[in-house]
Amino acid sequence: QVQLVESGGGLVQAGGSLRLSCAASGLTFVNYVMAWFRQAPGKEREFIARISWTRTTFYADSVKGRFTMSRDNIKNTVGLQMNSLKPEDTAVYYCAAGRQRSQEPRGYDYWGQGTQVTVSS
Repeated sequence: QVQLVESGGGLVQAGGSLRLSCAASGLTFVNYVMAWFRQAPGKEREFIARISWTRTTFYADSVKGRFTMSRDNIKNTVGLQMNSLKPEDTAVYYCAAGRQRSQEPRGYDYWGQGTQVTVSS
C-alpha cells in the first residue's frame, strides 16, 4: 500500500519561511518523479515543483527563486523549502508520485492527504 505523508505546514507571516516534508512508503521510490502541488479554496490544483530520481528539478514560474525542492533517495523523502512567502501562497499543499515528468495532476498516481500553509499579510 502506497502512502505519502506530508508534514510541516502551518501559519507564517508574509516574508517568512516554511519547510514541508513528504515521506513515501510502499513504492520503489527511485522509480518515481515526485512533485508538489497546491490548491487554494475555489481554485484548481496547481503544480509547484517536481524532482526526478536524479534530483533534476523543475518549478512553476510563480515559485521559481523562492521555493526549493529536494529528495533523499535513501530515506524516501522529499522536501520543499519555501522562502519569501506571500499571502497568495496560502493553500493546501500536496505531495504526489508519478512515472511521468508532468505538470498536470493527472500525471501522478499517488497523493498525500495535504498540509495547510497559511501566509498572513
